[in-house]
Amino acid sequence: MKKINTSPISGTQELLPTSQFIFDTLKAKITKIYRSHGFLNIETPILERTEVLFAKAGGDTEKQIYEVKKTGEDADKKADEALRFDHTVPLARYIVEHESDLSFPFKVSQIGENFRGERAQRGRFREFYQCDADIIGRNDLPIFYDADIIDTLIDAYQSFELKTPVVARISNRKILKGLLEGLNLQDKSRDISSIIDHSEKVPREKTEQNLLEIGLTEENQAKILQFIDLNGDIDSVANGLKSLGVSNPTLDEGIAELAEVISILKSSGHEDIAKADLRIIRGLDYYTGTVFEFALPEYPEIGSIGGGGRYDNLTGYFSDQKFPGVGGSIGLNRLFFVLNEKNLLSDAPENPIDYAIIPISTAEIPYALEVAKDLRTRGASVTIVSGDKKLADKLKYASKLVKNAIILGEEEVKNKSYEIKRFI
Repeated sequence: MKKINTSPISGTQELLPTSQFIFDTLKAKITKIYRSHGFLNIETPILERTEVLFAKAGGDTEKQIYEVKKTGEDADKKADEALRFDHTVPLARYIVEHESDLSFPFKVSQIGENFRGERAQRGRFREFYQCDADIIGRNDLPIFYDADIIDTLIDAYQSFELKTPVVARISNRKILKGLLEGLNLQDKSRDISSIIDHSEKVPREKTEQNLLEIGLTEENQAKILQFIDLNGDIDSVANGLKSLGVSNPTLDEGIAELAEVISILKSSGHEDIAKADLRIIRGLDYYTGTVFEFALPEYPEIGSIGGGGRYDNLTGYFSDQKFPGVGGSIGLNRLFFVLNEKNLLSDAPENPIDYAIIPISTAEIPYALEVAKDLRTRGASVTIVSGDKKLADKLKYASKLVKNAIILGEEEVKNKSYEIKRFI
């Protein structure tokens, strides 16, 4: 009987070793891909000053920040420190702090834990790993880097060897902004954006009703509905936008940027993966240009498995200098949860350790250590099984953990030799 409740806290992840092996493998693959695309990894502190975090946070996010106090500290005193809720704010602080030592464009990755005090749900965590990749410019940043980020994340997802294809759904915030300006609907921008963002999750009739309820004319309602339907090949999407009959420079700029990003991705061999999709909205108060999400078309119920976009000024809360950027993020805990639940990941090896070395007695331990060191220098994972148990019991234990066993007795030590017993 348990003396206390030993179950993990709600909203945290605790895995058995085999599942942890798969999780760690995904993380290692993301790290490798980011590095191969020229991203420099940094680790900012998990603890940040509250004034730093609250400078960017607002609304619900502000309510989700975990403030940190020492035991016995005055309960009425405002906390000076808090746990980071994402990598973006710490990155902004980092850029301001170290900008004279950095080379721009600065390609940077961050892979680490963040914390949010939101209600825990299936596949939604309060403690979670974010795998971020960002490219930061000083004063300006060429549109090429928007494609560079998406290209990097495509390679990361492909490295997972999923049992179903991944699609990058790409849009540009300037397109909708320009369309609404051309239709003189700027004052309804937030409502229309929200309706478009939810259009895939509700029946068509509900989307039509929502557009009518915010006071759109039938003509403008029809144009917004036509806009929602534009996705797929960039040429057909561009022609569909032109057929709306709206002339606006912001709209034209957004179409041109979207076409350029997708053209670059096609040159990278991602023609079947990179698709224009004007239903992608994302962060109304944050993203200013390219926006994108990754999805599994065969599993629409999963929703987005990652995304990101372009932002005008990363450090506006902390500095007068302008640092535009583009970034993407993979929420590793949620991704692992949904992919594992749908059985879309490659199976972990049944026995993740390569070798178990089993000395018959303590006399063989020095040679066992020698053999283990030699195997490890060649890249193998090795464990030594010691104790007074019978050899059969040691082999039974090893068979549950390792691929191969090496039994060492007097003859093996004398001849400096060994044989390998294969379990799988």
